[in-house]
Amino acid sequence: MAVKNSASAQAKRSRKKADASSSLIPKLMKNPKTAMAVALLIIDSLLVSFIIAYVPYTKIDWDAYMSQVSGFLGGERDYKNLKGDTGPLVYPAGFLYVYSAIQYVTGGQVFPAQILFGILYIINLGIVLLIYVKTDVLPWWALSLLCLSKRVHSIFVLRLFNDCFAMTFLHAAMASILYGWWHFGLIIFSAAVSIKMNVLLFAPSLFILMLKAMNISGVISALAGAALVQIVLGLPFLVSYPVEYISRAFNLGRIFIHFWSVNFKFVSEPIFVSKEFAISLLIAHLVLLLVFAHYKWCKHEGGLFKFLYSRIQCCLSSSSSPWPKPLKKEHIVATMFAGNFIGIICARSLHYQFYSWYFYSLPYLLWTTPFPTLLRVLIFIGVELCWNVFPSNLYSSLLLLCLHLLILSGLWYSTPENPYASEKSVSRKEK
Repeated sequence: MAVKNSASAQAKRSRKKADASSSLIPKLMKNPKTAMAVALLIIDSLLVSFIIAYVPYTKIDWDAYMSQVSGFLGGERDYKNLKGDTGPLVYPAGFLYVYSAIQYVTGGQVFPAQILFGILYIINLGIVLLIYVKTDVLPWWALSLLCLSKRVHSIFVLRLFNDCFAMTFLHAAMASILYGWWHFGLIIFSAAVSIKMNVLLFAPSLFILMLKAMNISGVISALAGAALVQIVLGLPFLVSYPVEYISRAFNLGRIFIHFWSVNFKFVSEPIFVSKEFAISLLIAHLVLLLVFAHYKWCKHEGGLFKFLYSRIQCCLSSSSSPWPKPLKKEHIVATMFAGNFIGIICARSLHYQFYSWYFYSLPYLLWTTPFPTLLRVLIFIGVELCWNVFPSNLYSSLLLLCLHLLILSGLWYSTPENPYASEKSVSRKEK
């Protein structure tokens, strides 16, 4: 009798497991965004494989990367001596560790590196799709826009730029933050900065979100963790040649070549390389960040200054604080993407690989504007076309700037919603 009962119980358990596994696919298919995301990953995997197999590789920075890595692996710690055929090394230490690993795995050969970057492309796309699926902004069909960039496919599998790793880490940091893992997200964010400094464009908006979602001790500990990542990664250089490392790896005053500029080709070269032009763009960047932070990102709190004052007051007094509060995922993503996009608009020079800095945010930004769907799609196509004009010219760069400003105006006129999630909605989503 006991044997029969045991057998029947085991049969029930196996039936439950079978029912659960058989209902998993229909449950996923009920969400059209999830089904679309899976389909896009499969289709794009095939497309990337085709590109690697049949489209010729374009040599740009790979040899320089390998030369710089070889110098590092050979024991050189003076940043001014780490050079390649395109010039001296200008990236933080994380770049060297990543490309040292790539050189070890691929032997410095291009084709296996392309395969590796193809895998990276799919991983990055998967993380981005996760961010979009976790938020309720785009319709399911618009997710396909994330796979339609000729330029971005080229940046990943035909150029092998370090921007690809930096942005993959950045998107992973955003995904971690969406799950509430703020400290872990800041560590990944810092790792992304160590590969390429453009990730710092996300920092101002991220800091505001931290002040909203974390208590002060949490903000300080998260920032300390991020700083510790930089110290640990840069330690071999900081203990030997600190000035050379900091001045070259974190050089904010570099002047780019006018020929490669995609966004300001309509500006004459003397003005383009002038200090006055750089200072003007920096002022515009700071003003736009301040205006958006005050009137858009912190509008619910009464503006940026009132929000900061209330946070400082809470730190100095023992009174109960209304913060931290759980933030809506849509507010986190929209704020970070918008903060980065403001930096993109005010960048003195955008080279072709820099498109990866904000391409994956374009559909999200466009669907947060009040524009009609047709205009959103046309703007997206227009931006992509501008980035595929080579070499860029007066008309393509001027059109790109106009499209950027049009998107920015749409973000400005969008209606800011309550950024905070209710406790009920948070617990429901967690379930």
